[in-house]
Amino acid sequence: MLLRSLAVLSAANILNNRIASRLGPLTSVAATACLVALARKSGLSWEDLGFQHGRKGALAGGALALGVAAAYTAGISHPRTRPLFHDDRALSLSRARVLEEALVQVPLGTVLLEEVGFRGVLYADLRRRYGTAAATAGSSAVFGLWHILPSMDMAKANPAVGALVAAESPQHLHTTRVVVGSVVSTAAAGALFCELRRRGGLATPVLLHLATNSLGYLFARLSARRTSRET
Repeated sequence: MLLRSLAVLSAANILNNRIASRLGPLTSVAATACLVALARKSGLSWEDLGFQHGRKGALAGGALALGVAAAYTAGISHPRTRPLFHDDRALSLSRARVLEEALVQVPLGTVLLEEVGFRGVLYADLRRRYGTAAATAGSSAVFGLWHILPSMDMAKANPAVGALVAAESPQHLHTTRVVVGSVVSTAAAGALFCELRRRGGLATPVLLHLATNSLGYLFARLSARRTSRET
């Protein structure tokens, strides 16, 4: 089952990032359904997959989502951190497209597949085979590698992030540094999400992940407006 799950995730990653990104929600829903079917067929229960502690997980996730909103508000309020929110992937979109990204693409195209795939199916399968620590390490490592393709365009879309690693380096080294930084940081985030999932089920990391990504579109635009008013 492990190899089949990784094959489904790899195919979805390539489709969503290089072939048909606008169809990401459809691809991710189909991939999620396939992963859950594989997991259930292999004997994993709904509880094994993290579908538990619904109320507890929702409350914890809601609190963390509010924390993200507070941190983003503080970030765009300070001139030194505000440039970190400048992201052309959000600023170049129309208002309708921003809403599509925040309300459709992120929830269905990103969060659903990543949380059910990595913190649900992959985590549960590894934990059944090797224990909790190995499940956290293994699923988080693969989650970091999952972000190689999307991170390749990060430096171009976010100049502040690119400047952090540029250091007058050649373009190929510059891109490599951005990719490596993204893989390491998302693997660390994956470990945090695994612990949240262990304590509160999938609802907690789902809400935190959703707030982190979807609110990013809103605060990118709020940051740009604030900067334009001050200049």
